[in-house]
Amino acid sequence: MMGDGVQAYVTQDDNLIGTLTVRETIGYSALLRLPDKMPREDKRALVEGTIIEMGLQDCADTVIGNWHLRGVSGGEKRRVSIALELLMRPRLLFLDEPTSGLDSSSAFFVTQTLRGLARDGRTVIASIHQPSSEVFELFDMLFLLSSGKTVYFGQASQACEFFASAGFPCPPLRNPSDHFLRCVNSDFDKVKATLKGSMKARIERSDDPLDRMTTSEAIRKLIASYSRSQYYYAARERVNDISRIKGTVLDSGGSQASFLMQACTLTKRSFINMSRDFGYYWLRLLIYLLVTVCIGTIYLDVGTKYTSILARAACSAFVFGFVTFMSIGGFPSFVEEMKVFQRERLNGHYGVAAFVISNTISATPFLILICFLSGTICYFMVRLHPGFEHYIFFVLNLYASVTVVESLMMVIASVIPNFLMGIIIGAGIQV
Repeated sequence: MMGDGVQAYVTQDDNLIGTLTVRETIGYSALLRLPDKMPREDKRALVEGTIIEMGLQDCADTVIGNWHLRGVSGGEKRRVSIALELLMRPRLLFLDEPTSGLDSSSAFFVTQTLRGLARDGRTVIASIHQPSSEVFELFDMLFLLSSGKTVYFGQASQACEFFASAGFPCPPLRNPSDHFLRCVNSDFDKVKATLKGSMKARIERSDDPLDRMTTSEAIRKLIASYSRSQYYYAARERVNDISRIKGTVLDSGGSQASFLMQACTLTKRSFINMSRDFGYYWLRLLIYLLVTVCIGTIYLDVGTKYTSILARAACSAFVFGFVTFMSIGGFPSFVEEMKVFQRERLNGHYGVAAFVISNTISATPFLILICFLSGTICYFMVRLHPGFEHYIFFVLNLYASVTVVESLMMVIASVIPNFLMGIIIGAGIQV
């Protein structure tokens, strides 16, 4: 099995490229991580199998979505994040609050999908954020912690029985998970202290034992009850049995693809992202053209006098400076892509060098196009009077410089954010 000895971690945030479809997102991840010797047909079959396993068939050809593209829903996006880690068929899957930010139906579907993965022979561990009663019933085991101390560890279906035996029965109409949180979260003491002087708190009486003691006292009582319960001894015995079994050491998986495959895949993916994202280069191209037209109107028909030479030189210098400075105009897009790079880099999908090289290569055609169009507009607006010798002189001195030199300057300037991104992530700085 390809994923033997592999563990995977799914973060709470869905850091995905919004311009790619669901199938493209999973497909590029497969190319970045699976071995080169694995046939393309097998990789495609694995991608399609993962899509079916996560129930993403209906939205497989829908883009993830960003600020100007409407994409998949929050629940589908979360399932895509899980699907990316299922590609390596991990034995252990850990998820950080997979239902956070989802509505009740999406949270239920995601949790039900995780339950299906667990039934398929995988170990699924998830920290859960305020689950509904339906979602809570899908879990097999429950592990409750308070300040690093174990309050309960055992079957989720038997948790209510344990709390009742400890003197904290769950009210009939209360969500069990809410009741457990109420018992082990000391922040509720602050709420009670705030409401202590209210008229309602003085008049109403409650049979809830939590109203007659602080949460800290309840936590101490629960911890003591658990340390003497059958659940504690059963869990300790099970841990001792597992520790005597010689198992497989799990690693983080990483990538099995070569550097060349990673660089080519990243270049193609980055080029598609840049071509589909209106704010990456197309919006900047429109701005460059408008500014170039404005510059051309200032120096329109400057004549052939000595001062015209200085005017044309000033025009060239302004265009050089402006376009080179605006090469960092796509930094907001770089910031969004940095989140994806950070997730993939820390999971070992590829290195910094492959990312910088691919981004530079994929950005070069757009930069050359911008420089070519701006140079063309500038030439036809500030050209000399018709004449063959003047035409050759201008092409060699203004048009060629604006297009060629400016292209090189923009390419070099665009590499700087890529290198900065690599240095930042390589140093482990959180963005």
